[in-house]
Amino acid sequence: MQGMERRSTLEPGLLSLFRMLTAFRVGLVMLGALGIQRHSGAWSTLLLGLADGSVLLVYLAWPGLPRRLGRLYLPLGLGIAVVGPLLTQHALAPFSEIWTVAPLLMAWQQLPVLLIPVVLIAWQYGFRAALIVIIGTPLLDLGLAFLFGGSSGIMSLFPAEASLDLARGLAVALFSRTITLLVAGYMVSRLVMAQRQQRAALAQANARLVGYAATLEQLTTSRERNRLARELHDTLAHSLSAMAVQLEAADALWDTAPDEARRRLARSLDTTRDGLAETRRALQALRASPLDDLGLGLAVRALGESVAARNRLAVDVQAPETIERLSPAVEQCVYRVAQEALENVTRHAVARRVSVGLDVQGQRVVLTVADDGQGFDVAAALADDRFGVRGMQERAEMVGGALEVTSAPGQGTMVRLTVEDTA
Repeated sequence: MQGMERRSTLEPGLLSLFRMLTAFRVGLVMLGALGIQRHSGAWSTLLLGLADGSVLLVYLAWPGLPRRLGRLYLPLGLGIAVVGPLLTQHALAPFSEIWTVAPLLMAWQQLPVLLIPVVLIAWQYGFRAALIVIIGTPLLDLGLAFLFGGSSGIMSLFPAEASLDLARGLAVALFSRTITLLVAGYMVSRLVMAQRQQRAALAQANARLVGYAATLEQLTTSRERNRLARELHDTLAHSLSAMAVQLEAADALWDTAPDEARRRLARSLDTTRDGLAETRRALQALRASPLDDLGLGLAVRALGESVAARNRLAVDVQAPETIERLSPAVEQCVYRVAQEALENVTRHAVARRVSVGLDVQGQRVVLTVADDGQGFDVAAALADDRFGVRGMQERAEMVGGALEVTSAPGQGTMVRLTVEDTA
């Protein structure tokens, strides 16, 4: 009972299997009972043979009963499945033409019937609970044999001249049945234990994956915020700083050199317009989704041309205009890696020319961003987590891709992303 109380959560599919096997057993018992009734001519034998199976089937099919009984529902059903067949067959023994050897036959006939509850108990509650039931069934069998054998006990069931041989045969049959049930219960309990361990390991892996995904989402959000901060710093902050300097100069020259003051004022107006345009571009990039509006090919092309135009770079973009639809995760990864690589070119490379290549062959995507700038030490950049290389690598790993960065001082830089879209 301790083993039975240990698990309150039913194993998936156990109850439905219990009902199905019980219905199948009732059908088989009905056929056997009909055979007995045909020889004995008594309908009572038929009804008695179907009694325990019918009661169990009604019990398992009764709506609302699991909710009312709670944890007791399954143990009671399994108890009926163990005791009912033994009680019924001992009660039917006197109606059999070979009733003198009925206990010996029943010991073997009950094996497939008892396998059902033993397997279900081992599945739900483990081998210890199954062991209690397996050891208890032969004791119950012997007790019922004494009960239905009359005052002289179990030996009255056998003819005097053969009672010793039949008793020995009954003992061997009960022992063999017990061993068979032990092996079946042990194997089922081991298999279920391994399955539970796998489920627990999978749940832990899923929990770690959820935590990893949440961490990556936070890192991605942080990087996007940093990128936005750099965008606003490079556009709005610079524009406002330059405008403030021009206006201060204009104010200082307004009385002594009005023409120069007007020129300074005109320059500050131009700076204001440029800064406003850059700020609108940055806000537009936040609101709009280039991938949804243009598709991956045109979005990468527009990104390369926009970065080159803002930083007076010569650009060569090789990207197909139409690309077979890839998974959103892969498209986002390719676009964000291209964005980060181009931002690195504008901030660090001191380059004059940049080339962007996007090659899509089936589900294989290769992105290449190369410049003729001053280059850098890749190992040192990875160690210091500079230039966003680590972030680009993490993006690639999230979709099963690989990022390769090739650079050396004075020799430019090439970023190559390779992704196989398996979604």
